Amino acid sequence: MNGKVLVAYATHYGSTREVAEAVAARLSERGFEAEVKPVKEADPGDGYAAVVVGMALYFFRIHRDARRFLKRHQKSLRDLPVAVFAMGPVEDKPEQFADARRRLDEALAKREWLPPVSVALFGGKLDPQELRFPHNNPAMKQVAAADLRDWAQIEAWADEVAAKFGDMGSA
Repeated sequence: MNGKVLVAYATHYGSTREVAEAVAARLSERGFEAEVKPVKEADPGDGYAAVVVGMALYFFRIHRDARRFLKRHQKSLRDLPVAVFAMGPVEDKPEQFADARRRLDEALAKREWLPPVSVALFGGKLDPQELRFPHNNPAMKQVAAADLRDWAQIEAWADEVAAKFGDMGSA
């Protein structure tokens, strides 16, 4: 496949944007022309050959802007290869990852028109001192800062996506 790949992301605090930029950089290293944009500014119908959608999970729900993006661009997205990643738990507990992945899969299953070529869940990042309303309640200020993003895992997933996008173009 040649052409442009849109890497669209929805984030509150910037962690998902940082991962979207890393995914786009890796796709660029693999020969794709990757553009990173917030979902509010992204239009997959603008000549893109494929799309990666990145979203944060908040309380096990996909980011509101990501839900709106998927709904608004359903027609364009149904005709393109799409990969999805989500930023999830900030506690390094297997049950947190399992529950987040289950919730992500459930949210995507509600959009039967969107069969992603790949779906990934990555650990999230939390700095309680940066939280804004409604996330900045007193209980959250007591939570320890965490960054569970595994950059090697993110790069490996981007390589997998590049291979799948490339395979689709040669089919």
